[in-house]
Amino acid sequence: MDWHSAGKGFKQYLLLEKSLSKNSISAYLHDVKYFENFLKNENIGISPLQVEYEHLLSFVSSLSHAGVAAISQARMISGLRAFYKYLLMEELLQKDPTQFLELPKLARKLPEVLSLEEINEMISCIDMSKPMGHRDKAILETLFSCGLRVSELVGLNISEVYFNDEFIKVTGKGNKERLVPIGDAALKAIRIYLEEVRVHMKMQKKNSDTLFLNHLGSSLSRVSIFKLTKVLAQRAGIRKSISPHTFRHSFATCLVEGGADLRAVQQMLGHESITTTEIYTHLDKSFLKETIAMYHPRSQGRLRKK
Repeated sequence: MDWHSAGKGFKQYLLLEKSLSKNSISAYLHDVKYFENFLKNENIGISPLQVEYEHLLSFVSSLSHAGVAAISQARMISGLRAFYKYLLMEELLQKDPTQFLELPKLARKLPEVLSLEEINEMISCIDMSKPMGHRDKAILETLFSCGLRVSELVGLNISEVYFNDEFIKVTGKGNKERLVPIGDAALKAIRIYLEEVRVHMKMQKKNSDTLFLNHLGSSLSRVSIFKLTKVLAQRAGIRKSISPHTFRHSFATCLVEGGADLRAVQQMLGHESITTTEIYTHLDKSFLKETIAMYHPRSQGRLRKK
């Protein structure tokens, strides 16, 4: 089996069996192609079935020498592990050459977050005299109210907004669906946008149910949402590195600081593992100290129920 055939089969596996998004599939295939090119550049003419641990080790070493960031190295290794897991499942291999390949140690970086005042300032910088201003306000309110990924936001449909129940249905990674509560401010902004702006827009038939549209009546791109948050942050004089994901971090941080159950936050964010959600507990040490004082039996400051 050559690299092209293996890559083609791997793509079908990721699409049909793993139900990954186009972006995730593209990233996995990129990692495999990067490794294939490394072998070619080193004049190592072998098929994917002939790869051994030593080849992979040389590849990882080359990444380090080239100054590739640890997080990028980790992603590539994960991509190659998934690739060889697929080959094993297809019974094309007897052993996994990535079995003993270690991930680089990653420094745990706390995410940038926005305060409520900063978010309000960004919203106040939207030009509400323009029709799309109502759309942009609804976008920011929805991002902060629901903690959505940008891909989840642009894929949100009108039929998935349950106004009476105050929930939205979100399709996340791996096409997994979840229900997320949505606040009054976001619902009000969406209603105004729907009733005063979107109803007058000409749109493509395929986008008739898409909530947020551009001026041509098509669904918004991820890039356009990034540009929107960048521009509004600059107008508001915010010097932090802002992206749509910053609103997701801010959403989670507000919940944790307010004492929300971590499992509930995990479910609302659509995290597969709670360890991903746990990073937000590092952002509010006073809350953690109070939790210890309240509930730990060896804590001197523990408050006892009478």
